[in-house]
Amino acid sequence: MRLACFQWDVVFNDPAANADRIIEGLDEAVRRGVDLAVFPEAFLTGYCVGTREDAERIAVRVSCDKDFEVTDACDEVLRVQSAAIERGIHVIYGFAGVDDFGLYNGALLVEPNGRMRRYVKTHLPCLGFDQFATAGTALPVFDTDLGRIGILICYDLRPPEATRVMALRGAELVVLPTNWPVRKGTTPALICPARAQENKIFFASCNRVGDENGFSFRGESGIYGIGGEVLDSVGEGEGIIVADMDLSMAREKRTVVIPGVFETDAFGCRQPGLYRELGE
Repeated sequence: MRLACFQWDVVFNDPAANADRIIEGLDEAVRRGVDLAVFPEAFLTGYCVGTREDAERIAVRVSCDKDFEVTDACDEVLRVQSAAIERGIHVIYGFAGVDDFGLYNGALLVEPNGRMRRYVKTHLPCLGFDQFATAGTALPVFDTDLGRIGILICYDLRPPEATRVMALRGAELVVLPTNWPVRKGTTPALICPARAQENKIFFASCNRVGDENGFSFRGESGIYGIGGEVLDSVGEGEGIIVADMDLSMAREKRTVVIPGVFETDAFGCRQPGLYRELGE
């Protein structure tokens, strides 16, 4: 399969304009032969708010059932769904959301058959919209025609357990829509390839760029192979990165360097009995 990350700017609190941009991106993705187009965290809505009132103002309504299937959505979400169907492409993008349970930071996986499933961010920093959001309570892995895909959002990257649980549940690819602001640190260059390598999965991070309500965003999106190798990446500024991947490679967790002499097993060597504190 071929995956593209669209490291683009966002129009704050203008879902219609941002939906137009997603559809523009899908047209470009089709021209490039892409199967899965990925856009950043909160791409539909923007993210940087300082009050609950502002958080409620930018949130769009998207509801789902217990199986993560979308049951109700705003017009902009339905427009993107129609565009994905018409173009025969998969798409993942983020949004500030609201449903009957309150505010949440979400991402949608839209498939060419029209199916839409939702992930809700589970690890929340004290920053922007997340200050007012309710944390998600599930780490689903979605079966698709492309393979088994997990979605995390931004700070979900930091606890290694989230990616590991998805890998243990069979995820072959984990996609991370994110809003990394400009700051000191090496999150994109260090942690993303580590998550890929330690779980022997493909990993794609898609950050935004631009300025929003006092915050600037750093870009540095990347796509990584099962050994943590960089398949494609971009620095600052808008850009599109593309990589081909054979997701079946992520199903084999054993590495054979010299048969019978030098072999490792990423999951087979685990001793869960030693990790009880993780669940306490």
